Amino acid sequence: MNMKKLVVICITCLCIAAMPAIAQENNTTTNGNETNVTTTPTPTPTTEPTVVPTEAKFRVGPTVTLRPVNDVIDKSQDGLVELYMNNPSLNDVTLTADVQIAVPSGIHVYGEGFGYGAAAGTVAGTFTVPPGIVRTIHINIKADKVGDFTVHFTGLYWPDGDKDAFQQISLTHPLTVKEPSPNPMDPKPTGRSGETGETSTDETNGLPLPSGLLSVIAIVVAFGALMIRKN
Repeated sequence: MNMKKLVVICITCLCIAAMPAIAQENNTTTNGNETNVTTTPTPTPTTEPTVVPTEAKFRVGPTVTLRPVNDVIDKSQDGLVELYMNNPSLNDVTLTADVQIAVPSGIHVYGEGFGYGAAAGTVAGTFTVPPGIVRTIHINIKADKVGDFTVHFTGLYWPDGDKDAFQQISLTHPLTVKEPSPNPMDPKPTGRSGETGETSTDETNGLPLPSGLLSVIAIVVAFGALMIRKN
């Protein structure tokens, strides 16, 4: 009886000892039957950097002024006002200027880039000045009657692309008309006759002769006359 118990105990111990080995073998077998799946990582989409537009502004403030040059009108001269615009080369944006001129009845305004507007007695012009450029617009004023008049200049200028950054300019310019302009409807400026600095012209062939050459010719003629007189 004791021997049987001993045999049963031995068999039980052997079974207990063999159980981990059997479990490990089953696990190995299962792993061997599994299919290895390779997972390809999903590429992360690259985001293009957002380009922030450069703000249109002046690094250095431009110069936009209206300069009165002549306020007396007669038969030989017009009234004259200059629109001076300077956009420094340090800037990267174009200067845009919009100028309007209000004139009373009997006064006519002419200038490069100006045209008559819809309202009577008003002319307007829009001008652009790239960086590093200086531009001067000559505004000629003519009259068809004598008297004292006032011309009003108003305008705006801004960096191209940013009209919210506009600046204002204005000028009230008095004019005295001593004599009506000879051609008030002619856009060409009225010039002075007999101005100094004119070049002498040979009436035979119409070619200008320098004053030094005329002096040499006079000396040669005088010397020739003296030689003939001695002979």
